[in-house]
Amino acid sequence: MLFNTTYVDNAITREINTLLGKPYSFLKAIQLKGTGSHRMMIEEVSPHFRNVLNANSDINYANIELRPKGIILHINKGLQNYSWIIPYFKLALFQSETLSIHADGMFIKFRNNQFLRKNYSFLAKIVRLKEHYIQSDYGKTSNS
Repeated sequence: MLFNTTYVDNAITREINTLLGKPYSFLKAIQLKGTGSHRMMIEEVSPHFRNVLNANSDINYANIELRPKGIILHINKGLQNYSWIIPYFKLALFQSETLSIHADGMFIKFRNNQFLRKNYSFLAKIVRLKEHYIQSDYGKTSNS
């Protein structure tokens, strides 16, 4: 789901918190050694995201925020902010010449440069947290 998060909207905040959980507490964020990535340069996007990117400039940036049940990918377009909400069970990461993040038939590819290399340990943390979430929480029923 893609939301315009330029201004605070309580309905959007509630929906994000329902899907991904509330933001980590200060102490938990310290234990995780951070819950936000450095910025990364966008290389290519699926057609759904074309209207979210800066048309005048070929340089677009995004960063990732960790949540207990998924990630939020933040994209800035001028003075507007957009947030792509991705639960862990829909998240797919692919590394080739670029890093691709896929969910719900949409994708964003990041350029493999110094900005992306700064985030390798953060991306490994995403994979670990996703694996932990899938193994522990996802698929549990009240009868288990």
